[in-house]
Amino acid sequence: MSKKLLIRDLTLRDGQQSLFATRMTQKQVDRVLPLYREANFYAMEVWGGAVPDSIMRYLNENPWDRLEKIKKAIGDGSKLTALSRGRNLFGYNPYPDDVIDGFNRNAVKSGVSIMRIFDALNDTDNIGSTIKSVKDNGGIADCAICYTVDPYFSAIKKLKAILQAKPLQTHIFTDQYYLSLALKLQEMGADMISVKDMAGLIPPLRAGRLIRLLKKNLNVPVDFHTHCTPGYGLASTLMAIVNGTDIVDTNIMSFSGGTAAASFEIIQLFCNRMNIDTGVNLEAVVKIDASLREIRRELAEYDQYKEFPKEFNILTDKLPKDIDELFELAIAYAKADKEDDLLTTCSRIESYFHFPEPDEKVKEAEIPGGMYSNMLAQLKQLKLEKLLPRTLELIPSVRMDAGCPPLVTPTSQIVGAQAVNCAIDEAKGNPLYTTRSIQFVNLVKGIYGKTPMAVDPEFRYKIAGVREETPYDTRFYKRQENTVFHEYGEVRLAADEKEELLLELFPSVAHDFLKRRVEQKYLDEIHMVEEAKRIKFEAEKLEYEKLSPEEKQKRLLDGLYHYIWTSGDDENLGHS
Repeated sequence: MSKKLLIRDLTLRDGQQSLFATRMTQKQVDRVLPLYREANFYAMEVWGGAVPDSIMRYLNENPWDRLEKIKKAIGDGSKLTALSRGRNLFGYNPYPDDVIDGFNRNAVKSGVSIMRIFDALNDTDNIGSTIKSVKDNGGIADCAICYTVDPYFSAIKKLKAILQAKPLQTHIFTDQYYLSLALKLQEMGADMISVKDMAGLIPPLRAGRLIRLLKKNLNVPVDFHTHCTPGYGLASTLMAIVNGTDIVDTNIMSFSGGTAAASFEIIQLFCNRMNIDTGVNLEAVVKIDASLREIRRELAEYDQYKEFPKEFNILTDKLPKDIDELFELAIAYAKADKEDDLLTTCSRIESYFHFPEPDEKVKEAEIPGGMYSNMLAQLKQLKLEKLLPRTLELIPSVRMDAGCPPLVTPTSQIVGAQAVNCAIDEAKGNPLYTTRSIQFVNLVKGIYGKTPMAVDPEFRYKIAGVREETPYDTRFYKRQENTVFHEYGEVRLAADEKEELLLELFPSVAHDFLKRRVEQKYLDEIHMVEEAKRIKFEAEKLEYEKLSPEEKQKRLLDGLYHYIWTSGDDENLGHS
């Protein structure tokens, strides 16, 4: 009897976000939905992350419409998944419980079956209200533990710290740390636990060890999620499968690799050799990949890699003998915990399929690729690229000062931007933290939640002006104004609760998007009225042309009499 492995397809959310800046239009999404309906993936991640913001901002599309159209097309073929930042929902600010509940209620009603809930600080207090809300409204609560690594300090840095009687803390994000977090989330009502490694930093041995530990101690299914950025993705996903994960996250081949997740087709080839049944309809997958390749060509201006993965029909194409043997070797190395051999073998497999080479800079720096590129862009804008090496050196210290937050959105960007500020301060001869962002101040203050390590009260006072941790108080939350446009006939900016929620989460972007919608609807209505008048006039003109000369004269006289009577011009009436 074969083993079972469930597949969550990320292509239409995480895949396109990682590779093409979330630029798939609704028309492009619609082209593959009939094929996905037949594919029988356990779940499809289609919403959340950057999707709502990006499609309003760049495509002028309604996020709720996208979700509802996908649900209508997929039906019950796969469970639809969205990604939520817990108390921050899809935005970056904390929200009160009534906003959280309203959003999740509408999300589940509109088609979301599984809500993947995470917090950038792994603060379970920021997740509880979303778990309750999702479950109360009939959804599945998928609670994610955000994987990250300890800050890296050189031997010299460690020695200096010891000599200054301030030894640096290490072994923060241990296996026990993640197990304790997972057990707490299970106790809070999680229906499944996901190991969420959005930066792709988890090496194979750690992936296998962590999955074994979670499977031994949890009573709910475990999902493994990683990316391929620094070159661990495929090997670590295989290691998770070998060690008993219930679900893995993959992308269709043409939307996989690089900064995205591993390819489903390659994972399926491994499963074939291990007698593991994914339950996926491979005929549908072949058709989906062919359609996505055309769409990828249409997205060329946003494609950071340009080179496509090798075309491969998993049903009919045969692998060369030497490549075929690599799959058997990789499985053997994974089962034997031989990490270096496994990584080398998986790298050769990926090279055969023309996937991008690992990003060595990200691997060496042990930070997410997006964080690295954002820091570089920030420095380039200021013509200070030479400060990048020093910025990378400062990241561990900045992170430790701020309570050692995991490097995931948005904390990765907050820490990265502050490291840039510190490097610039230092270059100008100013003390570190002379320049600090409001986001960094709020992080240190406690607005975002509890950090994995306690922040030094004196540092907090220096940065935020308070010594005690100060959580965000939702009692002071102020709802966004739902503007009334008198010039458009007393129409409100947000027409219903779902649009009001967009305003709450994305105030600036949603305001512009909804205002364009109001204006366009008003112009469309004017156009419809004018078009109706034009059609009526043309019809009357055509009818008039068919009249006899006598009937035309009578029609003109009747019109003149009607005008005089209605205008009250008695003098003209008498003259007539």
